[in-house]
Amino acid sequence: MKKKVLSAMLAGTMALSLLSACGSEKPQNIADVTTGSSSAAASSAAAAPAEKQEMTFVLNNIPDGLDPGVTNNSFAQYVLINCFEGLVTYDETGSLVGGSAESWDISDDGLVYTFHLRDGLKWSDGTPLTAQDFVYSIQRVLTPATAAQYVSMVTGYVKNAQEFYDGTATAEDLGVKAIDDQTLEITLIQPTSYFIDVLSMWVYDPVQQATVEANGDSWTSSPETYVCNGPFKVTGMSLNENVILEKNENYWDAENVTLEKLTFRYILDNSTALTAYESGEVDGIISVPSSDYARLKAEKAGLQVYPSYGTVYYNINCEAEPYNDPLVRKALCLAVDRQALIDNVVQVDAQPAYSFLAPGYSVDGKDITEGRSDYGLSATADVEAAQAALAEAGYPNGEGFPTLKLSYYQDDTVKKIVEAMAEMLKNNLNINVEVSSNDWAIFYEDVQQGNYEVAAMGWSADYLNPMSFLPLFKTGDSSNNSFYSNPEYDALVEQVMSEGDAAAAAELTMQAADLASNDYCCLPLYYKANSFLMHDNITGYYMTASSNLYFKNVVVS
Repeated sequence: MKKKVLSAMLAGTMALSLLSACGSEKPQNIADVTTGSSSAAASSAAAAPAEKQEMTFVLNNIPDGLDPGVTNNSFAQYVLINCFEGLVTYDETGSLVGGSAESWDISDDGLVYTFHLRDGLKWSDGTPLTAQDFVYSIQRVLTPATAAQYVSMVTGYVKNAQEFYDGTATAEDLGVKAIDDQTLEITLIQPTSYFIDVLSMWVYDPVQQATVEANGDSWTSSPETYVCNGPFKVTGMSLNENVILEKNENYWDAENVTLEKLTFRYILDNSTALTAYESGEVDGIISVPSSDYARLKAEKAGLQVYPSYGTVYYNINCEAEPYNDPLVRKALCLAVDRQALIDNVVQVDAQPAYSFLAPGYSVDGKDITEGRSDYGLSATADVEAAQAALAEAGYPNGEGFPTLKLSYYQDDTVKKIVEAMAEMLKNNLNINVEVSSNDWAIFYEDVQQGNYEVAAMGWSADYLNPMSFLPLFKTGDSSNNSFYSNPEYDALVEQVMSEGDAAAAAELTMQAADLASNDYCCLPLYYKANSFLMHDNITGYYMTASSNLYFKNVVVS
């Protein structure tokens, strides 16, 4: 067996690194790009800890659920990553490290992963957590009735997982075994160099069988039944108002968790949230109003900026008429002025996007997207080319084109983007545009079911590898909400999944991304860094390039 130390990073021997989405030419640790009046990863030694280790952080969207085995909603991540811990996790430098697993081995053929759990792991209710809990949790994800939105992240990698899901394989056939209470074995379909990174996703987090079976789907609805295993536990829930977390005394590293209470408060209006922040009512807010970004940065008002491995884009329903025509999709992509959106609407540091695949992933010191095509797109709108594409699709000067339905979820910044885009599409293509919005849960359900035409979306990588993006447009994948389908693209993605050589995988990745981008599989807008606000007396938090914000090292002074 080949021993892997617990701090093993993304395919460690392949010289890979994550760069800032703004195109930096050298790897950056997360703490290196923090701006504002305080450093997120700064030592608490600079100021004496406060008597009360409590803080309040504002979220601007209500998640569709808090079950790690079910949701793929990024709005849930703040609770999930601070209340649960899988086999591996990320530290403050962005390095992949052991979580519930202290170490792991990988067989010489790259198929069998053996995880050695830490001694004395417990659930938040004090009962023992064992390897069997991970077996149960993965089997639960693979049970169709669970309706796991990330099920493909298991079926695509684990031996006989798809067959188990389909009902043609048994638990004995499934490549997930508890060798003993502290040893978990996972067998893959094929060698996958980045599988360790996939395991950082919350779909692989353990959930307690007893509480799930006793309470059904409602186990996540009450603090009394929300049993978890991370640095914090839920002690309060108020529908649409807040989720209250407190230190989990049964967490394996509880002695190094200083923060005693963390309140996530929901304030959906960004201006109201900013007022609460500037008055000192709350300690931080996740969403910075675009119109205040420059001022807050100049005032050093606690603006924190982190590299983001993600893309802001709009889904185009590739199955719906007339958007199943690549020429129509091309016309939409050409008609949008990305630079105007960045400069006048979003008003943040951003880079115009011409593809769904964000820059920021390097092999041998070179970003794999360097030198790629712009796919005929530009930072500003190309009205002439947009109209020509629409005419070629059979709609000269927009004649006969049905009213375009542009939908979005309720968010101040997204609302401004949609309104600006609607004007651009209407004026540049001479078509009618109808705008509609809804709460996230209803909006996203419609997107998943294909009940939309063009919809606000975006993606931050679930793990630090471009394979986090590729399934978004793979035929039949649960995350493919654009319903784009191209057999050649699918075949390339399959090759990437099984390719062990980093350079070869990068080349295949770009071939796939080029193919889908030339088909205008979505409407890309921009790549940007993540930004949020935090007062100076809060230190120790950190955010990964996947936008996960960790509070387990926080100290309040």
